[in-house]
Amino acid sequence: MVARSEDGPDDSGADGHGADGHGADGHGADGHGADDRTVDDERWLVIDGRRWRRTDPALPPETAAALTSHLGRARSAVGAASRRDDADAVSAARRRVDLAKHGLGERGDYWWELSEAHRRRRAVEALAELERLAPSADRSDG
Repeated sequence: MVARSEDGPDDSGADGHGADGHGADGHGADGHGADDRTVDDERWLVIDGRRWRRTDPALPPETAAALTSHLGRARSAVGAASRRDDADAVSAARRRVDLAKHGLGERGDYWWELSEAHRRRRAVEALAELERLAPSADRSDG
C-alpha cells in the first residue's frame, strides 16, 4: 500500500499526543487502546514521527497503479521544472501531483468517510484528468 503525506506531516503534538495520535500510555488520543490503533494503522502510516495518509485500499489495483505512476512522473516533472527555473511548468506538474494524490485518497476528504462508490469515482475522474494533462512523452511511457 502506498502512503503519502496529505499536505505534509500531521505531527501537531500540541494535544499531548505523539504524531501518531497515541499518548505516552500507548492508548489513542481518545483514551482507547489497541482497537483504535488498528483502525489508525489502516488509515495512517507513521514514519519518523510523521503521519502520512495511506492510499485508499478499496481502489482497484490497476487504478491505484496508474495513479501512482502518474504521481511519480508528476513529481519528477516538478523537479525537472524546478531545475530549469520554469515556474509555469512547476505549477502544472504540482497540479498533476495534487490530482494523483486526490485520486489515491491521500488528499481531500478522508477516504474512510466516503462511500466506496464515491471513492472509486473520484479515482477514475482524477485518472482521466491526469491522462488529459500528462505531456505526450508521459503517455508513451505507459
